[in-house]
Amino acid sequence: MAASERSAQTIDVAAFIDSRRPGRFQISVLILGFLLVLADGYDIAAIAFAAPGMIAQFGVTSMAAMGPVLSASLVGILFGALIFGWIGDRFGRKSAIIASSLLFGAITWITADATSLEQVLVLRLVAGVGIGGLLPTVGALAAEMAPRRWRASMMIILYSGVAFGGGFPGLVAATLVPEMGWPVIFRIGGIVPVLTGIACIWMMPESVRFLVLKRRAGAAVAAILSRIAGEAIDPGARFVVAEEADLGRFSPAQLFAGRLAPITPLLWLCFMLNLMGYFFLLSWTPTVLAAAHMPPARAAVAGMLTQFGGLVGGLLLARPMDRHGLLPLAPMFGLAIPVIAAIGWAAGAQAVWAVFGLQFFAGFCVLGGQTGLNVGAALIYPTAIRANGSGWAFGVGRLGSIVGPMLGGVLIARHLSVESLYLVASLPYLVAFVAALAMGQLYRRRFHAGAIEQRAPVRVG
Repeated sequence: MAASERSAQTIDVAAFIDSRRPGRFQISVLILGFLLVLADGYDIAAIAFAAPGMIAQFGVTSMAAMGPVLSASLVGILFGALIFGWIGDRFGRKSAIIASSLLFGAITWITADATSLEQVLVLRLVAGVGIGGLLPTVGALAAEMAPRRWRASMMIILYSGVAFGGGFPGLVAATLVPEMGWPVIFRIGGIVPVLTGIACIWMMPESVRFLVLKRRAGAAVAAILSRIAGEAIDPGARFVVAEEADLGRFSPAQLFAGRLAPITPLLWLCFMLNLMGYFFLLSWTPTVLAAAHMPPARAAVAGMLTQFGGLVGGLLLARPMDRHGLLPLAPMFGLAIPVIAAIGWAAGAQAVWAVFGLQFFAGFCVLGGQTGLNVGAALIYPTAIRANGSGWAFGVGRLGSIVGPMLGGVLIARHLSVESLYLVASLPYLVAFVAALAMGQLYRRRFHAGAIEQRAPVRVG
């Protein structure tokens, strides 16, 4: 086709991407994002596996004193999700991704040199800001680079890096910490996001949907589409995103406009309840199992199995979510109720293999379900507010992740039995199951095209 003819074309970049299977360029972006998410998952889990060594080195006399330290990064994640979500929608997903990965990588490296529990608390708080900023922004970019019929699958592969990375601190704790001490956990957790963040400066593209909505250079859009298509796209073409518009200055009220009104609160509730349960398990399981006379190496293996179960659970959600939207999340949370409650019984009876099996299935349900929620947050919102929408879901959800470890510390201080401790931890999933069921049904009815894409919400303000 002649350049003069092609320059008159109008190209809907969303339809352009949706009409093609994922290509080599999109897969390379997915791999780079996976490495970042893997580092994010590692750093989230790192403090739990470093805690026993910190307790010994810093002379901590009460396990409950570790509660604020375990929760510090989660407080930072709350603010980071909101801050970097705004940056992602205002300045671009790429800028937010690079800044957040460099921030939490550098601070995690410095944490290895901490000389007191108070220093660790402050450093984990700051690192949490970067950790919280990565997931919503890299998820927004992945959603906008993936073809619609493969979007949930590609995003689940991306977010499975959380579970994959979360298992590595347990491996480090079991193999390297006995010889090198707890700081090695943070050395490894710092260098990977810094190196990957630097690589993103040259290798990570910006979202073409974002560029079009913000009326950025047509040449940049054409260059990215050319790499996706494997053929030259004329920068003189008119690029659009059909049925979407730049909604202007972001307001949280936009998250409740039109068809988003009932689904956003349900999404937030599921995030809070699931993260409350997950971070209780993540933060306290190594310490609680050690207190139940399980050797530290076996407690670390139990934590690794939780992450591996989450990896399997998330991956198995991929095609069901492509076909049925958010509905497959409900059975995950329903199954979590008896599984988590049974962990306490198995630990109290020192039934090691039962603990291992239950930890795997707990991760399958809880972390696998969280992977699905992460994907859902990016699928629900349109391009103009996708990073903000995901950021608010991640941020509000972190209220649950903060409460989980702190509640665990309070219950442990009251000398609850291991059986009672895990029974309490299972209770939020009764509500999460009902909320996920309602959310899945609403999503199925209110969102068109197989519950995968929606029209832009009404402008608010």
